[in-house]
Amino acid sequence: MELLIILLIIILVVGVILVGVYNGLVTRRNRVDEALGQIEVQLKRRHDLIPNLVQAVKGYMGFEQGVLTRVTEARAGAVAAGAQGPAQQAAAENMLTGALRSLFAVVENYPDLKANQNVMQLQEELTTTENQISFSRQHYNATVLDYNNTIQTIPSVLIAGPLNFTRREFFDAEPEAEVVPTVDLTLG
Repeated sequence: MELLIILLIIILVVGVILVGVYNGLVTRRNRVDEALGQIEVQLKRRHDLIPNLVQAVKGYMGFEQGVLTRVTEARAGAVAAGAQGPAQQAAAENMLTGALRSLFAVVENYPDLKANQNVMQLQEELTTTENQISFSRQHYNATVLDYNNTIQTIPSVLIAGPLNFTRREFFDAEPEAEVVPTVDLTLG
């Protein structure tokens, strides 16, 4: 009788541990999905602001149509990449960031355009959105790291594999952000 009680206690403890590990995996997976959703909200806001910016600068930049075309095409590519997963979406968004940088550099050459209230407001909103995207990426990548570490370590790995908890991709930063600028403070 005592052996039966000990066996039942062991089964109960193992069952509680398995349920706890499974619930922890589900919670972490849901956090990753929620963090990706936050990135998508910010990217949608960015995508919605870009056509307004293009329209605002179009009249001033008649002969700079190539820049506007690149921004419009990069936006379309970024919107389409949203369904392809974080890696493809990050690559498309990085292309859009580069196109926007080109646009902002060209805007600097037009004093009337720089002084336009609408353009200034749209640039400010895009800058704010870019900062929010950056924070959302950081949060997403931190939750992915936690999730990936959990599904690859014992005891979770024993449950994660058979129950199809798969590794998630990071939302990679744009390549330019990885290059550290050099500063020359010597007087020439």
